[in-house]
Parts: sequence; structure tokens; C-alpha cells
Amino acid sequence: MNKIILGIETSCDETAAAVYTSSDGMRSNHLFSQIALHTPFGGVVPEVASRSHLEKINIIVQQALDTAHCTLDDIDCIAVTNKPGLAGSLLVGVCFAKALAWAKNKKLIGINHLEGHAFSAQIEHDISFPYLCITASGGHTALYLIRDFGVYDLLGQTLDDAAGEAFDKIAKLMDLPYPGGPVIEKYAAQVGFEDFFAYPRTTHKSLDFSFSGLKTAVLYDLVKRGAYQLETKRFTQQANLFLQEQVASSLLVCITDIFEQKIRLAVKQHPQIKAVAFVGGVACNKYIKKRLGSFCNQINIPFFAPSPQYCTDNAGMIAFVGNYKAQQGHYSDLSLDILI
Repeated sequence: MNKIILGIETSCDETAAAVYTSSDGMRSNHLFSQIALHTPFGGVVPEVASRSHLEKINIIVQQALDTAHCTLDDIDCIAVTNKPGLAGSLLVGVCFAKALAWAKNKKLIGINHLEGHAFSAQIEHDISFPYLCITASGGHTALYLIRDFGVYDLLGQTLDDAAGEAFDKIAKLMDLPYPGGPVIEKYAAQVGFEDFFAYPRTTHKSLDFSFSGLKTAVLYDLVKRGAYQLETKRFTQQANLFLQEQVASSLLVCITDIFEQKIRLAVKQHPQIKAVAFVGGVACNKYIKKRLGSFCNQINIPFFAPSPQYCTDNAGMIAFVGNYKAQQGHYSDLSLDILI
């Protein structure tokens, strides 16, 4: 049955809205990024994020409807991220969606932001079940066994810092701009993605991730090299571009090696896996994506990743998940609340 889904995403620092239909696929996918607002602070400021959502959400939703050539009257269901995320940011999206649903008598579906990421590669690719999915972003890193639409098992997750968080924190150690992921890749490319410093890799047999120790290893390596002062918490070699490039390159190679190790271990433990998907904001990283694609090719498993517009926190993935939940009759009521 064809349904028209309006998706709304405000879990962190992007205000996003999209329209997805069962018959036509994605008809619009709009987003306002707050990176410029948070860059001076070196990270997301929750109060700034929620205020920006309040300013932009009506505009972004209207843009999504206009691009899709429809109105709220045409919408069958409103899908909105209600977990996990920043409390203030989530509240803006959920309250807005509930108000629209009540005013227009529309169906409502609360969506787990992480489920949106986990199925985002399915928007553009027909991936055979079951498949392995790595979700990697600034807030979360996890490994899922995807059995069917809406049916999945959590195999492992970050025990501390997420991969994107490690990029941000280590970039900040070296006085590099926020967000850290793009600048780390840019600097690493200048020295050919070589592993100069051999930072420690996790070698245990768990499918969980841990990047806090890696961040600490980089910090104390910089201290040992006289490039960082613990007393003043300052990077002392801003002019040493080559050192920054070496650190960036070694970090990127190390994190990619960890991802490879987890794929190898997961495939060994779950031989029924038919494909691997790499999703989330970190999946915008071309080096990691290329390395993982090559590795999967070596072990004869198809590899998939969304295009960049579906990697970051977007509403397209929320509308997509909302569509199959609507087909399954999994609706929410107006008591829908947030869960951080």
C-alpha cells in the first residue's frame, strides 16, 4: 500500500525533514547544519542546538513538502526521531511532529535514530538479509546483524568514545577545526595514509568498540614528543604541520584497522552474513570506505554504503524507516516521549 511519509530529525545539531513514498522513494531530503554555530566552541552546545532547531524546523519542513510537491494534507504519517540524542533537540522535533499529527489528524511514529542509520544503506541499495551493519558517528559506534526490515540484533557497541568522537577529540588536541573527521582525512591524505606511529589496536575477541584508550595513547605520544603540555592543556607545535599530518594519518589507519578486525570477527561468528553495510557520519570518510570495500571484496562479501546525504543525521533515513513501520502498522500515539 502506497504511503506518503514526512520524516523529521532533530536529535543533535542538524534540523532535517524529508518526504518518502512507498511508490516513488525519496521525494525530498532537506537539512540545516549547525556546524558553523558550534565551531567556535569546538563541539555541540546543547542549548545553542535546541534554539537553532526552534528557529529552523518550520522552514525546513515546509521546504521538504514544497520540493516533494505535496502539502500536509497529502501526508499519511509523520515519522520523528524520539531517541537517542540531546534532550532539548529531541523535544523540538517530537513536539513539532505531535502538534502536526494532532492538528491534521495524521498517524505518528517515533523512530530510533540508530535504526535510521542502520537501514540508511537500504534507501539506495537492495541489500540481501541478513547483513552486517557498522554504524559510526560522533555519538555512536555499533555493530548490528540486520535480519529484516525492523528486525536486528546488536552485536557490539562502543564502551566509551565513539569513532567520530575520537576524531573530534584528537583534532582538538592539535588545535585543528571542528568537526574533526573531515580535517583528519584531509591532513592524512597529504602524507599518503601511512601508519607513522602505530597506535594501539584493540585485539580482544569482543565485537564491542573502545576508542577512549586510543585517544589517551595519542595524547601521551604527543606529550612524549614535546608537542603537548599536560599542565596547560595546550598543543605546542601548531606550526609543525608535518606532525599534525602524521598523527592524523596514523589515527585514520588505526581506526580503519579496528573496523576491519571487527568485520572479520563478526563474519567468522556469523557465517550467514550476506553483505556488509557501513553507515553514519564516519561513512563519509572516503579512505575508510575504500579500505573496508576492498577488504570485503577480498573475503567475497558485497559492501554497501549510503551516499553522503544519507550518512549524516538526515530525515531521509527517518522517513524510510517510518515507511516500513507504517506498512507493518507500528504506530505511536500522542503520548510519545523522548528517550535520551
